[in-house]
Amino acid sequence: MDLKEIQNLIKFVARSGAAEVNLETEDFKINIKTESAIQSEQPAPQVISMPQAAAAAPAPAPTPAPAPSEAAASAPDSKKQAQAEDDSKYVAIKSPMIGTFYRRPSPDKDLFINVGDEVKEGTVVCIVEAMKLFNEIESEVSGKIVKVLVDDQTPIEYDQPLFLVDPS
Repeated sequence: MDLKEIQNLIKFVARSGAAEVNLETEDFKINIKTESAIQSEQPAPQVISMPQAAAAAPAPAPTPAPAPSEAAASAPDSKKQAQAEDDSKYVAIKSPMIGTFYRRPSPDKDLFINVGDEVKEGTVVCIVEAMKLFNEIESEVSGKIVKVLVDDQTPIEYDQPLFLVDPS
């Protein structure tokens, strides 16, 4: 089978609507997958809901992350380094576990903390849901919240920075 025949076969499979075609002879083996087959192999997004109180409020639809703009992509490295140096004077509040990050105690309540709020050691800053248990995460430092590093209701990893605190 030559290249032209293979290209015609690919076009035929795409037009036919078949998700996947396997062709095997003594000389060669061809496996053709269309976009619909590839998309169906991707895992479905996992839906995590809070028990009881969250059942009353519908969960917001996840929004896709915006593509980085060309201007941001062409920004000089010195700007990125300056930002990293600025962040180095802050202390990170990190996640002590894997789970789902929540900034409020329930959907109808206010946020635990906002940027600019003062926190003390032991102040509850968020909740991490792990195995259907809601664990209050307390600040280990005193200072002013400078940045929230994680979006509400997103999965987080162990030791992932959640907040930046200015201890001064």
